[in-house]
Amino acid sequence: MTFSALSLHPDLLAALPDQYQQPTPVQQQALPAIMTGEDVLALAHTGSGKTLAFGLGLLQQLVQQPGQPQHEEPIQALIIVPTRELAAQIGEVLTPLAGALSLTLATVCGGVSLDQQVAALNQQSPRLLIATPGRLLDLLQQQLVSLSAVRHLVLDEVDRLLEMGFWPDIQRILHTLPEPRQTLLFSATLPAELEQQTQQLVPNAVRIDLGRQNSVVADIEQRCYLVNKGSKAQALIALLTHSFRQQQVLVFINARDSADAVAKKLNKAGIEALALHGEKEHAERERALQAFKGGRVRVLVATDLLARGIDITALPVVINLDLPPSAPVYVHRVGRTARAGLGGLAISLTCHGEAGALTAIRHLTGAELPLQALEGFPVTDQPASGERKRPPRDKQANRRSASKRSSKSFQRSSKP
Repeated sequence: MTFSALSLHPDLLAALPDQYQQPTPVQQQALPAIMTGEDVLALAHTGSGKTLAFGLGLLQQLVQQPGQPQHEEPIQALIIVPTRELAAQIGEVLTPLAGALSLTLATVCGGVSLDQQVAALNQQSPRLLIATPGRLLDLLQQQLVSLSAVRHLVLDEVDRLLEMGFWPDIQRILHTLPEPRQTLLFSATLPAELEQQTQQLVPNAVRIDLGRQNSVVADIEQRCYLVNKGSKAQALIALLTHSFRQQQVLVFINARDSADAVAKKLNKAGIEALALHGEKEHAERERALQAFKGGRVRVLVATDLLARGIDITALPVVINLDLPPSAPVYVHRVGRTARAGLGGLAISLTCHGEAGALTAIRHLTGAELPLQALEGFPVTDQPASGERKRPPRDKQANRRSASKRSSKSFQRSSKP
């Protein structure tokens, strides 16, 4: 199938980048339903083309709908995303496509001057708005933007937006939107406990479920190394120095403070690295991401701000310095590699204290994720409380190395 077979506007087809020759499965299934005005719940792997699936569908409908006179056009389509990085990326993808149809769009998010964004909204009179929940609520509460004409709503990374941290804000925004409207929900993962909320939002949606939910794409090779907690930074340096000397690597870490500390250690070891997390100013976050995407820095140490939706072209390696406490986040993290049909490698440096997190990831993804020893980093830490090691059965077992005994003990305690 080609994009032209989906009855897209000729100017939209002409504006598609050359790398988009054929629609992906999620685009093939979602676009016809979106363009006929149906609600959609689409679950598909990271890197499967979800942004273009809802983006092309929205733009196609907007170009077919009459607008208001210039400078008076209301916002008719709204895309809500959890992070400013994802908002910016969607804007980058859709802006040239919208421009080809003489449609305007705007992006509003935290970390940027509110006055600047209000001025841009007034100047551009966008038909399509991309927003993070907090900044959109600020604009609504100060009556600086109106959503009274919104006909189409997209919640991208819907599982994150339905979690308790965002859900109250999303509910307040929904109360400002008119009915009836089209609602589109997109994500790579959807925990069972959120199914009821999605049913409330889109009870009659066309459901598109491509592949096993919460699984990792087959093109990603996954490795787990058992290392001491205190040796993780040195193990990371060893991998970056010897195994991935010429490759770009995205390193995920749980704590913001740790991201800065690890980036500092990498630079001290002669490995050019930057850190990205929520405590940094928006401009600094943007510079770090663009430097990494542009290949000007080899390693980016990031919190889960970059776990969702961010497309980094041909990223070969992702390393989890910490396992995420939420198993679905693992799926999103490793999905930053092996995008658009390319292969990739995801490595997790795991310690005894993360046995529970590893078990949860194994259960969610269905992957075995066997633990391996990392050369040069024998394990000496003791298993966490409750992970008692079995005594050796014979003298030969007694002669096994401490690292091998620890590795085996951890595998028994973590086995699903």
